[in-house]
Amino acid sequence: MPLQTLAHRAGLAAPNIDAPYVLALLREHYGLTGALHELGSQQDQNWRLDAPEGRFVVKCCRGEYAAAELQAQHAALAHLANLGLPVANVLQSVTGEGLLKAEQRGERFWLRVLRYLEGEPLAGRPHVGPALVARLGALAGQVSQALATFDHPGLDRELQWDPRHLPAVAEHLLPALAGQPRQAQVAACVEQAWAALAPLAGQLPQQAVHLDLTDDNTVWQRDAQRHWQASGIIDFGDLVRTWRVAELAVSCSALLQHGQGDAFVMLPAVRAFHAAAPLSPAEARALWPMVAGRAAVLVLSSARQLQLDPGNRYIQENVAHEWAIFEAVQAVPMALMEAAVLQACGLPTEPLALGPCLPLFPDIAPATVRCVDLGVLSRHFEAGNWEVPGAETLILAEQAGNGVACTRYGEYRLAHTLIDSPQQPPTHALHVELLLPPGTQVQAPFAGTWVADPQGGLQLVAAHACLRVWGVASDLPAGHVVSAGQRLGSAAGPVRVQLAKAGVESPPLFTTAARAQAWQALCPSPAALLGWACDAPADDGAQQWLARREASFARSQKHYYETPPRIERGWRNHLIDMQGRSYLDMLNNVAVLGHGHPRMAQVAARQWSLLNTNSRFHYAAVAQFSERLLERAPAGMDRVFLVNSGTEANDLAIRLARAFSGGTDMLCVLEAYHGWSVATDAISTSIADNPQALQTRPAWVHPVMAPNTYRGAHRGPGSAAAYLADVDAKLARLGEQARQLAGFICEPVYGNAGGIALPTGYLQGVYARVRERGGVCIADEVQVGYGRLGEYFWGFEEQGVVPDIITMAKGMGNGHPLGAVITRRDIAQALEAQGYFFSSAGGSPVSCQVGMAVLDVMEHEKLWENARETGAYFKARLQALVARFALAGAAHGSGFYLGLELVRDRATLEPATEETALLCERLRELGIFMQPTGDHLNILKIKPPMNTTRQSVDFFVDCVAKVLAEGL
Repeated sequence: MPLQTLAHRAGLAAPNIDAPYVLALLREHYGLTGALHELGSQQDQNWRLDAPEGRFVVKCCRGEYAAAELQAQHAALAHLANLGLPVANVLQSVTGEGLLKAEQRGERFWLRVLRYLEGEPLAGRPHVGPALVARLGALAGQVSQALATFDHPGLDRELQWDPRHLPAVAEHLLPALAGQPRQAQVAACVEQAWAALAPLAGQLPQQAVHLDLTDDNTVWQRDAQRHWQASGIIDFGDLVRTWRVAELAVSCSALLQHGQGDAFVMLPAVRAFHAAAPLSPAEARALWPMVAGRAAVLVLSSARQLQLDPGNRYIQENVAHEWAIFEAVQAVPMALMEAAVLQACGLPTEPLALGPCLPLFPDIAPATVRCVDLGVLSRHFEAGNWEVPGAETLILAEQAGNGVACTRYGEYRLAHTLIDSPQQPPTHALHVELLLPPGTQVQAPFAGTWVADPQGGLQLVAAHACLRVWGVASDLPAGHVVSAGQRLGSAAGPVRVQLAKAGVESPPLFTTAARAQAWQALCPSPAALLGWACDAPADDGAQQWLARREASFARSQKHYYETPPRIERGWRNHLIDMQGRSYLDMLNNVAVLGHGHPRMAQVAARQWSLLNTNSRFHYAAVAQFSERLLERAPAGMDRVFLVNSGTEANDLAIRLARAFSGGTDMLCVLEAYHGWSVATDAISTSIADNPQALQTRPAWVHPVMAPNTYRGAHRGPGSAAAYLADVDAKLARLGEQARQLAGFICEPVYGNAGGIALPTGYLQGVYARVRERGGVCIADEVQVGYGRLGEYFWGFEEQGVVPDIITMAKGMGNGHPLGAVITRRDIAQALEAQGYFFSSAGGSPVSCQVGMAVLDVMEHEKLWENARETGAYFKARLQALVARFALAGAAHGSGFYLGLELVRDRATLEPATEETALLCERLRELGIFMQPTGDHLNILKIKPPMNTTRQSVDFFVDCVAKVLAEGL
């Protein structure tokens, strides 16, 4: 194509037509009236018309455009509409024309009117997640497949965006950056992209391509779950016949502005496009060079257009985004993206063919080498020692002794995890490190050139491969050509070895899980050079284990998240997946001391080595632990039952209440959860846990109104009297039926609602009424007790009452199955008339020792003080979110039992259920575990380990703020 033709098209500014004149044309030729609102464009002039008949898009383009080009766009719209794709229809004028040729002040232009498609573009959104990226890729694939059968004479046109013309377009536009440092960078990018594209050009199929199917030219609307769904494809102004894969390249380049510099953000779109419109190997290899070329043309074109039309706000607002796209392209090697794209499409990458090699260390016998496990589950790591600087080197030295120790290639190394970070950690080793006897000889495994490495080591560079080494003393001069077997030097301290394909510049020693597979294609295992197996065993993968779980584990036992990471290790208030990513644990009221506590391991192992049996045998620990619990109980409580869980504790409490009162009927509270046994499920009324809860209560269960001071029927701290009236009504009905009340069970702090405090005086009033009728008052402290509230050890202390029975579990054993019922002697003895009670494992020697150790650690590490002080700081930060974001309706709770309730309207308190689910999923992406709770699943119930730090609090709240600011 002649450069002058492209130059002319690339140098056209947008028309400059007056809005009143456009309105006159619309009235005369289309019978439309209304208000015009200007829309942005680079080379066209567009408006939205709000008319009585609805909304329309009015498009004015330069008169130099051939009518056939515009007619091709209209025909493509009709073609796609017939195939069910969401496109606008073109309005005909009163004379039946779809195109109107007009002129103002000597400037000729074409005018067209299209139906306006409702929705919003994705451009400018702070976050576009993998699911939405995939939807855009799938949409591009569907359009590509649909346009494969479309043809029109107007498709054969000259466009600066056509990747076939990249060198000519760049040559014309590069002067727009004259005098700027980036000009040479853009020129180099174009040269590299075309060098990769040109050899593939003959293998790339051509067809009609939209060529601008971006986040800006697709419009989207949310479905009932607030997931984005495409509602329209707009702006067919770049429709042309060109390479088919250009459709995907355009979409991918637009997505790069949403990846915060990470080009891998586009891969879900590649997978989805390939599923809809399979790419050939040549197309897959051409994709990234095409993306790079488009990134260069984007910045060049905007620079040129701003010279022609400096007042164009549309271009001005897009310049920063376009440079962000270009910088994302520059930040990643082209070879890496080629490998990543091929892998995303399930296509093979070309392996590194080493051929015969000599051993790098000829004096080392492979049988003497000890490959050391430094992975997530390594036995060498315990009690957080991986956080100590140099921990891996110390372990290697210990394992080497007088021999050789070697790390493993392809291993996710625990010591490289990141704490309280939204970033994926670079944990995947693309090299091995060795501790060798001093002076160990190093030889060339293949012929090549010996050169200095930019990162401080040395390289042996051959035509096909590059060997990189660190820690080798060498007398060879840089640039020296060596033959296979020639001495390179000797080991001088720890030696690092990395193998790479030739031409891959400065690959990292470690990479992230997302990039691991692609980097392995470029930096394969150096085992062939070492002469021994140094690869870490392949991980079975989270999804394979999830499938095995689903095949054998009852599905009613749910797991967090639809595609959960595989968690096999924890430390303090973080959980760690098999790729070494640390997640802040904001869910775990079971692990009160945190994960992996060395005292727990020590105490449990010691007692297991001595004895573990049921509590009917005589041993000291059961008495010691019972005494410790009674020290924490109110005066007058002098009997302890030990069981295995909160469900068992609450079930036993119901039995005790019935035995003591002689009745069977129980009062409970709506929107509460107490357990899974027959009895505790009966008194559990949370529809979040059991959607049929309110329809399946047995006759002996009598739920009272939920005393929710935030969204209940009566609100505020002074609402106790209104809620007590409902209790009176229930009790009166029981009295009328001559039914003996057994008791009342309630969490003293409304745990399922996120830790909402009950109305002042509520429990005092209920307890008095229940006791007057011979019933027993049970405080379910399973979630909120044991010091978690910060200001109170027991939740009932906040209400100024003393229950008859306390039930406890969860944090008592820091994850060990342990529960307790604390009560008075007379209540405990009432059960004896029904036979003796025992729990085979409840109160076992191991359980008792673990329980006492938990109390010891909580005291020695001042975790109750931490719950009070850090919890107060936490609450204040949540309250600041409420002040800042309308969606954050209220902050509940205290200490380390907190709730953030999300609402769409603070007046109606409409629950933001779907937004809360999206928030939790986004938090997982950022490295935080959090789940929705409450009957409306709109509450973040925050109950982390009690060793949670201010740093972790800040990380959590900052991430919540980030996601709320992104929009849900």
